[in-house]
Amino acid sequence: MNITGSTYYASGLTAIQNGMTRFDQASSDVANSGVERSVTSQSSDYQAERLRSVDRSQLDPASATVDMLQAQVQVLAGAKVEKAADQALGSLIDTYA
Repeated sequence: MNITGSTYYASGLTAIQNGMTRFDQASSDVANSGVERSVTSQSSDYQAERLRSVDRSQLDPASATVDMLQAQVQVLAGAKVEKAADQALGSLIDTYA
């Protein structure tokens, strides 16, 4: 019998990664609001392009803070998906073992 939970794990991991990227961007927006800075080499290509395309005079620290909270919820949801997939797989293994 082949028991896999890879699709559930992948969904949870994707949610966590997207939430972390979103949080990173929002925290950069808060840190850089009103300050023009060059993009560091540590940023991913996607984040670097997004930072370049944002008009710094339009950044709102309150909106960025809300984005950070939404990213936190997204990461927590992804972690719950991971935990549920792990528990489901454990139950299947216990049932068929």
